[in-house]
Amino acid sequence: MNNISSFCTCKNINCPLHPTKHDKGCSPCISKNLQLKEIPNCFFNLIENAEKRTGDTFEDFSKLISCLK
Repeated sequence: MNNISSFCTCKNINCPLHPTKHDKGCSPCISKNLQLKEIPNCFFNLIENAEKRTGDTFEDFSKLISCLK
C-alpha cells in the first residue's frame, strides 16, 4: 500500500508500523510511541548523526538537540 504522506521521512520500511504496511498512515507508529513515551523515528531523521543514538526516548532526543547548540 502507498500510504506515505509527502512529509514522511521514515526509512525503516521493515517496521510493521511503516505506512506502506497498512492503510492507517502514521497513527499506529504515533500510538506506539505515545504508549512507550518515545519520540517517533521521523523526528530523529531531522537531526544530524541521529542514527548513532542509543534509543528513542525523550532523553535521547533532548541529548541530540542539546548537541546542536
